[in-house]
Amino acid sequence: MFDTFKDVPVISISHNQRKPLPQAHWVKTVHHGLPSNLLEPRPVKEGYLAFLGRIAPEKAPDQAIRIAVRCKMPLKIAAKVDAVDREYFEREIEPLLQLPGIEFVGEISDREKSDFLSGAQALLMPIDWPEPFGLVMVEAMACGAPVVAYGSGSVPEIVEDGVTGFIVRNEVEAADAIRDRLDTLSRARIRARFEERFTARRMANDYLEVYRSLVENEVPRLRLVKA
Repeated sequence: MFDTFKDVPVISISHNQRKPLPQAHWVKTVHHGLPSNLLEPRPVKEGYLAFLGRIAPEKAPDQAIRIAVRCKMPLKIAAKVDAVDREYFEREIEPLLQLPGIEFVGEISDREKSDFLSGAQALLMPIDWPEPFGLVMVEAMACGAPVVAYGSGSVPEIVEDGVTGFIVRNEVEAADAIRDRLDTLSRARIRARFEERFTARRMANDYLEVYRSLVENEVPRLRLVKA
């Protein structure tokens, strides 16, 4: 399709998303955004690491568990298990839930995310695939929670290493960052960066900018108008 319609302008949600389709007519990258008041920091005591999203091999919840065990910190897993991943969950993840401090919360709603993420000392995202965006990272930032993630896919575009979290390469580096550097991050600063970079208003304005530029560059077509 992209080979055939080479002149059709396309917007990417991350620069990384473009890699499999270099022939597409990319005009701009517009990162996703959230309503600024959808998720907010809550005055709750921070006391655990968090994993949020979906139980699947590419999300690597097993590595999140091992990172928490290395840090000797509790881990709360708020994630759904789709039918296609049920066997993986029962075979690979369920046995690990017996480890001390590992709690499977299950799927949570947007109403519950502010408390869940505000109470987390960090969100773990040891992804094992080139995810095009990863909205959960932005959700964590909205609540002031640092993100500790592997540098796959769009992660380097979203997480500012040393500001909104840490980009690491493996379980050892993740555990070291949590133990040694987590207290160097400001949760207020993380929330401020969310407001500067990832609100729905910013996203909408970026799309409007693209649409305006396309309209301005369009060559007007002459029409025959009958009197």
